[in-house]
Amino acid sequence: MHISVEETSDTGPDPVGKLFSKLTIRIVPILCLCYFAAYIDRINVGFAKLRMLADLNLSEASYGFGAGLFFVGYIIFEAPSNYLLEKTSARTWLARIMISWGIVSAVGAAVQTPVQFYILRFLLGVGEAGFLPGVLYYLTGWFPSYRRGRIFSLFLIGLPLSGVVGGPLSGWIMVHFNRYLGLAGWRWLFLMEAIPSIVLGALILWLLPNTADKAPWLNKEERARLFEVMAADALNAGAHRSFREGLLDLKVWMLGGIDFAILLTTYALGFWLPTFIRNAGTVDPFLIGLYTAIPNIFALIAMIVISRSSDHFRERRWHIMIPFAIGALAIAAIPLIHLGAIGTLALYSIASAGVVGVVPVYFSLPATFLQGPAAAAGFALACSLANIAGLVSNSVIGLAMTFTGNANYALWIFAGFLCVGIALVKALPAEVVNR
Repeated sequence: MHISVEETSDTGPDPVGKLFSKLTIRIVPILCLCYFAAYIDRINVGFAKLRMLADLNLSEASYGFGAGLFFVGYIIFEAPSNYLLEKTSARTWLARIMISWGIVSAVGAAVQTPVQFYILRFLLGVGEAGFLPGVLYYLTGWFPSYRRGRIFSLFLIGLPLSGVVGGPLSGWIMVHFNRYLGLAGWRWLFLMEAIPSIVLGALILWLLPNTADKAPWLNKEERARLFEVMAADALNAGAHRSFREGLLDLKVWMLGGIDFAILLTTYALGFWLPTFIRNAGTVDPFLIGLYTAIPNIFALIAMIVISRSSDHFRERRWHIMIPFAIGALAIAAIPLIHLGAIGTLALYSIASAGVVGVVPVYFSLPATFLQGPAAAAGFALACSLANIAGLVSNSVIGLAMTFTGNANYALWIFAGFLCVGIALVKALPAEVVNR
C-alpha cells in the first residue's frame, strides 16, 4: 500500500502541491542551468573539432581517443566524489565541481599539442565527476519518489537545451570570433563557454540550502509538512540505506547497463553529430549548429512528455522500453535508408527523442530502492559504469570514421546495445521500481 501525504493532506487548497511548487522554483532552475553549462563544456569539443584537428595535427581516431579520455577521469573519480558530497556539504561540493571544471575547460583554449589535449580532457572528467549523481542525490532529499520523474525532467532538460542553444551558440562563436586577437575560433569557444560554469558555481553557494532546515524561505509549517511527506515515502520504499549496500545491490549494476545503452547513443550525437552533418554537405559552422538543435528539441519535448506520463501512471519500465525500441529502429535505419541530409536528420531526431527522452524516468529508478548514503553510492556507481560508454562511443566512431569513412557499423552496435537495455529494464522487478 502506498502512503501519500499528498493524498491525505489538509482540506482546502492543496498545501503539499503548493509546497513542492515552491521547492521546484527555488531549487530546480539553478541546477538546470548548471547542467546546461556542464554539458556545453563537455561536448563543445565536437564543434571545436571542425577546425581544431588541423591546428593540433589530430586524426579522427586520435580525436575520438582524446574526447573519450574525459570519461576515464570521470569514471575513476565519480564514486569518490559522491562519497565526499554525502559526507560533506552538498552545496559546497557541487560548487567546487562547477568551478573546477569551468577553469579546466577555459584552459583548453591554450592547448597546443595532442598530448595537452589528452591531459585536459582527462582533467575535465576529473573536475566534473560526481556532479550529475550528486545533484540527483540532492534532489531525492527534497522530493518524494512519485514526484521525481517530473522533477528530474525539469533538471535534465539542461541536457537537450544545451544542444538547442549551445549548438547555434558554438557555431556563432566559431565563425564570429575566429582570429579575433589572433586566436582561432575554437579557442574562443573553450574560453567563453567556460565562464557560465564558474559563475553558476559561485551562485550555488548563495542560492542552494543544504537541507530543508537550512532553507530560509521555508516556514515552520512547510518544513514539518516536507518532513512528513518524505518520511512516508521512505517508509514505502523499504530501501537499502548504507553506502556499501548501494554498491553491492545487483539492481544498481543493471541500472549501469541500462544507462550504458543510453549514453552510447547520447554521446554519439553530442560529440559527432556536427561531423555527421558536415559530411552530409553542410560546411558553415553556424548552420551546423542550427541543425544540431533539431534532434535536441525533439529530445526536450520527449523528456517532458514521457516523464509526466510515467509519474501519472506510476509506471517506469514500459516508459523506457518502448522509447528504446523506437530509438533502436531509428538508429539502425540511418545506414540502411538513404534519405539525404533532411531524412537523416529526421531519423537522428527520432532516435534522440526515444533515447534521451527516457533519461528522467531512468534516473527516478535508483531512489525507488535506495535511500540515504546508499542512494549516493547507487547513483555514483550506475553513472560510473554507464560513462564507460563515453570512451567506447567516441573510440568506436573514431575508428569507424578513420578506417571506413562512415559510422555505419558503430550505429548498428549502438542499436544492439539499446536492445540489451530493453532486456535489462524488463528484468527489473515491477513491484519495486513502479513507484
